[in-house]
Amino acid sequence: MPNTLVSAATETLSYTDDGRSLTFTVGAQDIASYTYVPSDDQYESPRPFFHPLTTLEGDEVTISRPWDHVWHKGLSWALPNVGEHNFWGGATYTRETGYANLDNNGAMNHQAFTSIEDSGSSITATETLLWTAQPTAAQATESGEYGAPLIARPLINEQRRFAIHLLPAVNAWALLFETTMDNVSGAQIDIGSPTTEGRDNAGYGGLFWRGPRSFTGGEFRSDNGTGADEFMGTRSPWIAFTGQHDVTCRKSSILFVEDQTNPGASNQWFARSSMFACLGSAPFFSEEVPLKVGEALTYRYAVVIADGPLEDERAAALAAAATSALDAWV
Repeated sequence: MPNTLVSAATETLSYTDDGRSLTFTVGAQDIASYTYVPSDDQYESPRPFFHPLTTLEGDEVTISRPWDHVWHKGLSWALPNVGEHNFWGGATYTRETGYANLDNNGAMNHQAFTSIEDSGSSITATETLLWTAQPTAAQATESGEYGAPLIARPLINEQRRFAIHLLPAVNAWALLFETTMDNVSGAQIDIGSPTTEGRDNAGYGGLFWRGPRSFTGGEFRSDNGTGADEFMGTRSPWIAFTGQHDVTCRKSSILFVEDQTNPGASNQWFARSSMFACLGSAPFFSEEVPLKVGEALTYRYAVVIADGPLEDERAAALAAAATSALDAWV
């Protein structure tokens, strides 16, 4: 089916809050939901996530809790190797164990929205989160109190901002994302990936997107050209992916832009077209990054959701528009 031209700039942007999630709407179309109080099992490293994300035409571009990796949650900030802790979900990969269930799945706990501001063309939410380690049975023994509740140990304070931003471009909108992580554990935490632990080409961890099943076999595009799984681990200021939907048979695209002030920018991308479609910023892909006490780390990105495929000129134009929006978002 052909795409209908829709300009977000001519529509009204609004949001609702049900006490567990924020839902953002353009005109009559819900385009994003942000679950900030998840009900996930500890094994899935509970954390806030965006799902569903849809195009302005209403095609859904995320999947959440797929059977093969139930800890994949639409689009989320997720890190598998945070010192000895896992904030990705599932098994942890280490040099000593390979993949193993280590009872180390932490949680990113929403504390509060300190502000939600509506400028007309964008809505920005500012959020505080506390990252905690998985409680262990040993803590109950140490407390000396039979039946005492387990206390999750604080590790990281996070200040997070995100914005749903209407682009002047037809058939596209952007999600702007910023995280500042402050170590409160009392000791340095080295953030890495399965690759820094010795598993080749498995540097996932960062702002991670999982696409619909029908997107498998789709096409990546960046200033390096076009292709598929060969984009794994590449570096570029932006990267896009186009897939095709079941039922409507339309195509949609997602485009990531990295703020070039990020530590190590341009960082590597975790990009996979098969076995399933996924894409993520991966600033800890090949080298551990130390999160020192008193020295916070900040990362910023823009994620564009677009109806239709992205040819070279349109991809570059959307990347430029997203970069400008990110630069102006201070």
